[in-house]
Amino acid sequence: MCANDCVIGDGEKGFCGLVINKDGRLTRLGGTPDRGVLEWYYDPLPTNCVAWWFCPGCTGSGYPKYAHMPRAEAGYVNLAVFYGACSLDCLFCQNWHYRNLTARLKPMMSAEDLAGKVNKNVSCICFFGGDPSAQMPHALKTSMIALEEAKRGSRILRICWETNGNMKGRFADMAADLSLRSGGVVKFDLKAWDENIHIALCGVSNRAALRNFSMIGEKYFERRGEIPVLTASTLLVPGYIDEVEVEGVAEFLASIDPEIPYTLLAFYPQYRMTDLPTTSRRQALRCREAAEKHLKNVRIGNVHLLS
Repeated sequence: MCANDCVIGDGEKGFCGLVINKDGRLTRLGGTPDRGVLEWYYDPLPTNCVAWWFCPGCTGSGYPKYAHMPRAEAGYVNLAVFYGACSLDCLFCQNWHYRNLTARLKPMMSAEDLAGKVNKNVSCICFFGGDPSAQMPHALKTSMIALEEAKRGSRILRICWETNGNMKGRFADMAADLSLRSGGVVKFDLKAWDENIHIALCGVSNRAALRNFSMIGEKYFERRGEIPVLTASTLLVPGYIDEVEVEGVAEFLASIDPEIPYTLLAFYPQYRMTDLPTTSRRQALRCREAAEKHLKNVRIGNVHLLS
């Protein structure tokens, strides 16, 4: 399901905590179409989406095909789906409390029940967490059911993803196809460029995420000009993710298409890295300058956190 390809000993669980080896048989505890470990809520638009500066829900881009109005969709909501598992284990995790859901294996909801939460005021679904990469069959099934119902009612419904990208390629392809057709955006949080730094910070290689990003970019990016279907962000962790790392990511993005939007996010101390400061304004500006050597669309997010 994800790209970790865990080797799980008898009686043990995989990296994500959703697969267990029982007497030599792998049993999936969550992430199937009928068993999603998650929380959900209605998030009023416009919201603090990492793609806020070009997404239909926050700007009206793609109106009238993909947005209800030629500006921010005030009065509509995003169905925010917070998955309770992840395929990484980042020391700086900003949503570390997802681990409580993994440990309890609840709340649990089927894809059909989750899709049923899409009412006439919901104009987009965003899967995040944790990360959807560990529960892709559930997320994809939810999307398909919800989109079919929206089609019957001639309603706009965008499918969006905030993910580390560490999933099997076929799932990344299916996710991008749903976003392309619905007006949604696939948002990859690329944690680092150097593989060793990525492993040190997140416990897992970034090679699968980069492969998936390349695949989506090369296959889908040029197919929808009015709204970028793919974007990337990077958290500027002081002392670890500097302008060298950011320029590596930016060069990679530009090799696919220099128009790909790239957001640099200010760091706030969380989880195992509470002893670090927030990102400095100087660091953010240096990183933006490095990214702009290669890309045409670069933004700094969370500017209120800059020190």
